[in-house]
Amino acid sequence: MFVSDDPSQRPAPRGALVEFVRLIIVVLFAIAGFEIAQHVGTPSTGKAILGIVLGSATGYVAGGVLGRQTVFAVSAVEREFRRTPAADIAAGIAGLVIGLVIALLGSLPLFRLPNEAAWPTVAFLYLTIPYLGYRIGRTKRDELFSLIGLKPRSAGVGRAEVNVLDTSALIDGRILDLVETGFLGGVLLVPQGVLGELQQIADSSDPARRTRGRRGLDVLAKLQRDPTVEIVLVEEEAMGDVDAGLVRLARDRGGAVVTADANLAKVARALSVPVRSINALAAGLRLPFAAGEHITLKLIREGRDHGQGVGYLEDGTMVVVEEAADRIGSDADLTVTNVLQTSTGRMVFAALASSDIGIAVARGHTDERGPEESAEEHGAARSSRAP
Repeated sequence: MFVSDDPSQRPAPRGALVEFVRLIIVVLFAIAGFEIAQHVGTPSTGKAILGIVLGSATGYVAGGVLGRQTVFAVSAVEREFRRTPAADIAAGIAGLVIGLVIALLGSLPLFRLPNEAAWPTVAFLYLTIPYLGYRIGRTKRDELFSLIGLKPRSAGVGRAEVNVLDTSALIDGRILDLVETGFLGGVLLVPQGVLGELQQIADSSDPARRTRGRRGLDVLAKLQRDPTVEIVLVEEEAMGDVDAGLVRLARDRGGAVVTADANLAKVARALSVPVRSINALAAGLRLPFAAGEHITLKLIREGRDHGQGVGYLEDGTMVVVEEAADRIGSDADLTVTNVLQTSTGRMVFAALASSDIGIAVARGHTDERGPEESAEEHGAARSSRAP
């Protein structure tokens, strides 16, 4: 689902809160109409009823408008709190309380002024200083928590289920796999600048760039149809540089930047903004071995097929070695022949290295002769040496 942040594009809200606000306004306007009817001209029952009816009708209309605006305001506050990390809220409240204390102390000498000058000045202090404290508290969140030995990011409260998508992440295409497997979800924010970059690349005269841009638009369209994520188009005013706008948007919304651009990831980390780098994830999940590499491993049991030996890496990955049943219980030099990555895990296939093949062949010949043949050959050799 593609959702815009523009309030004018949302449907009119309905529900219990709208009707409750409307009821309160209708009662207030009915009382006001009754009072006006009683004080205009000669009081009468007809005029009182007319005032109540007119007041109720006016209150019904005004109450509906005010009720919908109330729902919009409550929803906006709810969305803002959902996007804002708990650490930001806690730091902001702490700054607000400190600002109130400073305003209280600063207002005490002001009451010595005349009332006409004292009350406006005190009201100005109580409005500006607490708000300034709230903003400073959110801005200096990490420093404030570090003063008391807390690290909000390491505790997990610095993250939210909000991710800001970069142009490179959409062109890369692997973000679809991350969403399908559940490693990435929640709300995915797409700034207007990113969408503009994709359109510009898709309209390029260079065929390679045009193909990448169209692939990014196709990936975005597939994400819109995915029911597990919510794509939100963010129309940022005066975004300027797209990369700087991405980092600023992620910081303001309490989210993380999803990118395949190494330079953008470095900038975001330098500004203490969480980053989900697709390339870093791929590097962390790459296969530990490639075909042709040599490893030394202890074989501990026989395999499913005849002649196979099986060992295990430190992470529990099974290594199946062909023609190595006679090396079970000892270390063997192996050459990796194939690595399979499946939905249930990883499996490595290997063969004995050339040196171990010679040892295995020698052991095989010795074992095939048996004890009696070995004794006969030993006796014959001793007889041939006798004078």
